[in-house]
Amino acid sequence: MGNLVVAVIGSLGYAAGIGKKSTSTDITLYDFKKGDATITLIEPSRYPERLAPLFYACSIAKKAIVVVDELNAALGESLVMIQSVGISSGYLILRNYIPKEKIAPLITGTVIENFQFAEDNPVVMREELLAEANQQKNASEATVTVGSVPVDHAFNVKGVGAVVLGVVTYGIIKKHDVLRVLPSSKTAQLRSIQKHDDDFDVAYEGDRVGLALKNVEVEDLDRGVVLTNDPSVQTSKVLKVQASLVKYWNTSIKPGMVLHVGHWLQFLNSKVETVDYEGDWRKPTLTLTLEKELVYRLGDNAVLTYLEGGKLRVAGTMELHGAAKS
Repeated sequence: MGNLVVAVIGSLGYAAGIGKKSTSTDITLYDFKKGDATITLIEPSRYPERLAPLFYACSIAKKAIVVVDELNAALGESLVMIQSVGISSGYLILRNYIPKEKIAPLITGTVIENFQFAEDNPVVMREELLAEANQQKNASEATVTVGSVPVDHAFNVKGVGAVVLGVVTYGIIKKHDVLRVLPSSKTAQLRSIQKHDDDFDVAYEGDRVGLALKNVEVEDLDRGVVLTNDPSVQTSKVLKVQASLVKYWNTSIKPGMVLHVGHWLQFLNSKVETVDYEGDWRKPTLTLTLEKELVYRLGDNAVLTYLEGGKLRVAGTMELHGAAKS
């Protein structure tokens, strides 16, 4: 079974023409299944008034559909977010007679320049996505033995206990695995795995899963919690990183600023303790103290945002290394 996770940006409810609505909070998920191929679509329901839903939708997607109804600040910010999280392929759907020449200046020199222009037809788009999902392979099955699932929703099911929803961000998880519940010190046993309402013994990178867990309470499973059997995943509350600010960002980062760090499904408040520009204010070295521990692997990328940034709140990116020394 191949699953394709797609962020749908720019027109709330557009995904309803492609899949069936399922979970809905500040992000809304839609699903579609045909044979062994499945599609998961994610819309940021509370964007643009809140930036976090846009980050959540993009951070767990491998592909994006951008519906362009008008050229405005929200579109520009969405394109910067897509670039920052590293989505490298997708579709642009132009509506209201907007010509390609109008959007060209916004995407030239970015990964969005590689997106395909598509017609405004959800049925055709569904078939296109299904064809791609059918090509997804579990190539890592023979060699990878660990993986991670960031939680996006959690709830109690009578007679079952704690159940979480999420996407396997990399690797593999198996029924009966004992998973760390990070950033806490707790562990949970994986009782069962469901993918689009069918039971499985194994889940792979890109799979949308529902996991029933033992030995953990739903109160310990907020959004952003990471379930993992990978010993290389670590946590830290203080980070020293080199940031790379986006080209549209027009002010330097200063000590005392409050930035939000986005990684997987974590969107954490942090305070800038120190800044070293080293001659280039767009590539500052930052020491950040976070509100709680960030869960990550060495070398992962994270997104820096500044919620007081006005029309553009996506400031840049940073590569995550070891914890800062005290």
